[in-house]
Amino acid sequence: MSTSPTLKRSQSTFRADIPLLLWLVVVWGALWGDWSLGNLVFGLILALIVIRALTLPPITLSGRFNVLHFAVFVATFIWQVAKASFHVFKLALIQGPKVHNAVVGVKLRQNNDLLMTAVGHTMALIPGSLVIEVDRASGILYFHVLDVSNEEQAEIFRKSALRIEAAWIRIMGTKEQLKELKHESKGDDTTTTGMIRSPSTQMHRAGGAAERADRGEE
Repeated sequence: MSTSPTLKRSQSTFRADIPLLLWLVVVWGALWGDWSLGNLVFGLILALIVIRALTLPPITLSGRFNVLHFAVFVATFIWQVAKASFHVFKLALIQGPKVHNAVVGVKLRQNNDLLMTAVGHTMALIPGSLVIEVDRASGILYFHVLDVSNEEQAEIFRKSALRIEAAWIRIMGTKEQLKELKHESKGDDTTTTGMIRSPSTQMHRAGGAAERADRGEE
């Protein structure tokens, strides 16, 4: 008994959509902060509706996944979320509505859909920033960032985002992407480690240094 060409295409399309389906379920759980079976099943149903109702590009996996780098990523991610949460809490208590915010554009190394999504959601889950626009063609993510008052702080945030992109490339990037990453400058701290860092502490130090410099000039 032979399978019709239409059925083969349907099965092939569904297999190509599986990574996107799983990712949408993970995002659903992360957004709600609820990893219970019932919530994940409901997220799966919504994800199925989304990928069937909307025309979304299939996600092609690289065929590699580095467990060691992923373990380092998870450990540092949890720590940075805790640090950033404390920093945002402190800003709310001390500065409140006086805190300076900014929109910061980050040009990623790749305009790969999966990598851009991973970087955007990782940064958004660390308190202090939120993705507000995606330029898919140019590979640029635009963030609304808390506690940014000068270019030095904005640059620190960009480096933090690039460090997260490098971490994801080390975890699941293609061999070509990994090769390009290794060929980058050895002095660039956005490529030399699979660990990620919250920009909040460094940005706060840069802002304090700028304020002291301004007072010295006055």
